[in-house]
Amino acid sequence: MTALWSDYIWPLLITVGESLLLLIILLIVVAYILYADRKIWAAVQIRRGPNVVGPWGLFQSFADLLKFVLKEPIIPAGANKGVFLLAPLVTCVLALAAWAVIPVNAGWVISNINVGILYIFAISSLGVYGVIMAGWASNSKYPFLAALRSAAQMVSYEVSIGFVIITVLLCVGSLNLSAIVEAQRDHGLASLIGLPWLTVLNWYWLPLFPMLVIFFVSALAETNRPPFDLVEAESELVAGFMVEYGSTPYMMFMLGEYVAVTTMCAMCTILFLGGWLPPFPVPPFTWIPGVIWFVLKAVFVFFMFAMVKAFVPRYRYDQLMRLGWKVFLPISLAMVAIVAGVLQLTGWAPK
Repeated sequence: MTALWSDYIWPLLITVGESLLLLIILLIVVAYILYADRKIWAAVQIRRGPNVVGPWGLFQSFADLLKFVLKEPIIPAGANKGVFLLAPLVTCVLALAAWAVIPVNAGWVISNINVGILYIFAISSLGVYGVIMAGWASNSKYPFLAALRSAAQMVSYEVSIGFVIITVLLCVGSLNLSAIVEAQRDHGLASLIGLPWLTVLNWYWLPLFPMLVIFFVSALAETNRPPFDLVEAESELVAGFMVEYGSTPYMMFMLGEYVAVTTMCAMCTILFLGGWLPPFPVPPFTWIPGVIWFVLKAVFVFFMFAMVKAFVPRYRYDQLMRLGWKVFLPISLAMVAIVAGVLQLTGWAPK
């Protein structure tokens, strides 16, 4: 009985507790990410944004949550009710599940598995099922057509993201997300030129800069952010595949979308910006905890997401697909070959 407690029950309780803590923190972060998104957009347009509910409008997201929860959910008479209600739950749960393998500091991760990258890629790929289920279960032509084009958009840009990840994996030699961060501390451009104190040059944003750009733009399309928000496309489809949704189910779709945005910001931080590593491994930079560096970098990436939303006009659907298949796919495929060739010829490949 003692062995059962120490080997199975206690580790399970610890994992459940860590998961609940992460979930609470993540939901609070998403509330203020949404607030920041609205405030940044307002600042660009020289207006105030949320400023009434709470000091400086800090409680606006929680007021919106209360409104969505208290509204009556309406299900169309002809809808498949089971699938209709399951679709937002699938989207939300899959988005939250991705954070199980994301390290925010050395050792700060729920599950430090050796195939963390594959797990993230698989979870993000499954997200398209929530979209398809919602469009089909609504039993209406407009949501169904919107779901089809939304699925095509998400699948198209997953291909480019996959090739971007491959170039990073070639440089690291591991699928473990923590190992990717550690590789950017010990190996890279700064080490080659004899400046080990300049850790910022070890990060992959510099040698793989074209892939960083492709990853950033593909992440916008993958998470349905402007200028690639053809999934909702308010001016064309009045919310697209979720046009029949309201109250809590609609909120769960939007929660899943914003959690996916935070996931992409975290992945960009881990793959290209050194994760929790300080830019210079000397005081006072080393006095700041790694989790603070991670948050600051992820917030910077989200700020860029918000700025793109504020001033880049929406693409047409044909432009969106052309960019993914005729521009990003050839460039990312060529970069995979170039990176592999350089690593092989120079001997910099991980042992």
